[in-house]
Amino acid sequence: MNRRDFIYAASVGAASATMPTATVGQGSREAATGTPRLAGKLRTITLEEHFVSPGFSAGPGRSFVEGRRNAGPQGAKLIGQLEDVHDGRIAEMDAAGIDVQVLSLNAPGVEQAEPAEQIAIARESNDFVADIAKKNPTRFAAFAALPIAAPDKAAEELDRRVREGFKGTLINGHTRGRYLDDKFFSPVLERAEALNVPIYLHPTVPPQAVVEATYSGFSPAVSAVFASTGWGWHIETGAHLVRMILGGVFDRHPRLQVVIGHLGEGVPFMLPRLNRNLPTQVTRLERPLAAYLRENVHYTFAGFNFPATFLDLLLEVGVERIMFSADYPYGSMAEARGFLDHLPVSAGDRERIAHGNAEKLFKI
Repeated sequence: MNRRDFIYAASVGAASATMPTATVGQGSREAATGTPRLAGKLRTITLEEHFVSPGFSAGPGRSFVEGRRNAGPQGAKLIGQLEDVHDGRIAEMDAAGIDVQVLSLNAPGVEQAEPAEQIAIARESNDFVADIAKKNPTRFAAFAALPIAAPDKAAEELDRRVREGFKGTLINGHTRGRYLDDKFFSPVLERAEALNVPIYLHPTVPPQAVVEATYSGFSPAVSAVFASTGWGWHIETGAHLVRMILGGVFDRHPRLQVVIGHLGEGVPFMLPRLNRNLPTQVTRLERPLAAYLRENVHYTFAGFNFPATFLDLLLEVGVERIMFSADYPYGSMAEARGFLDHLPVSAGDRERIAHGNAEKLFKI
């Protein structure tokens, strides 16, 4: 932790010690009751944890898998970790103090494939991970991959998988430049709302025209990271979420819940500005924009073990909207667990972040 983060954390920690968490977090009404810390070991559930299936590796993920595997020892190790959803991964979880992983098909998922391939690979990967969760039901759960380019088929797949025990779906960003505010996707959103399961909105690389206009002109290595993990796909995901709000998704589906990772993909930092500059007089929405971000959206860590960023999220949305994640294998489970253990929050709030909020939202 650097000096700025330490001072910020210390000041907010001192403030939270003298007032109910609901005051600090603007939403933790339950926290004000002083729920006691559970006895014994802190249970942990992580929610943005990835795998690859054989069908994905041979199909829409082939270039990703082969590119990483051929990039040297670190890339080969990463692919090995994505493929291992058995004893090796469980041993890593045990070493880091992670009890449960909710698994999702690795980006780019199926979203950029042709509809027929999406249908086939979503089914294959869901069968694959369902078998993993069945063999280790206390350690693994799963989000369904969906053939989102065929919304009626996607809704049917979501329905079938949730009835099998899946915890919702993870969607990797846009589908060839088409975003979830498009009414084309209404069958999927309607089914998720009816089933009372969340949609985890995961990043993907922006559309190619955006990449060429905004992220090109540097070395290939710099442009690739700038367009993805360094900046682009976080901003892309934040914009996707705001599109959903402005497009009326949550007015049409008021009980729908969405989860985003990486401590909010930059959105919490912009929340007051968005709320001020896009009032209901302009948007014609039923609620202020901030209300949707605090009532229809949940947020996870997912590799963002940054104190100041966490505290901004906590102050904007409240502890009841924040959940633990590691972003395995891209993020370290051990580092994520260490970050969780040292958050400047009460014991009760640490319990909520570590497992309580996920248990409630995903019925784990």
